[in-house]
Amino acid sequence: MKKREIFDQVSDMEKQIGELYEQLGDLKGRLSDLLEENHRLAMENHHLRNRLESTDEDFKEDEIVDHSKDIPGEGYDNLARLYEEGFHICNVHFGSPRQDEDCLFCLLFLNKTK
Repeated sequence: MKKREIFDQVSDMEKQIGELYEQLGDLKGRLSDLLEENHRLAMENHHLRNRLESTDEDFKEDEIVDHSKDIPGEGYDNLARLYEEGFHICNVHFGSPRQDEDCLFCLLFLNKTK
């Protein structure tokens, strides 16, 4: 009977080795997929960096000073108009009617945006 037990053990080990070999094959396939994806992403990253650098260089060459930020726009005009009509434009009391006195928060905001 001992020979039969040894044979069963060898058969079990052979079965386990087969399962491990199958798992190893699956892992190898997933690793291959990951390596391919990693290479593809690295190449895409490289191309994007090159494109970004060339865009930055083009932007620096064509850089124009934009003074339009120094000039108050339509939003500022609307806020100033609302303030003159008697409404708060500050974040403390926005939209509520002002009393006869000036609001320091609103005035500070108006001066900050000029």
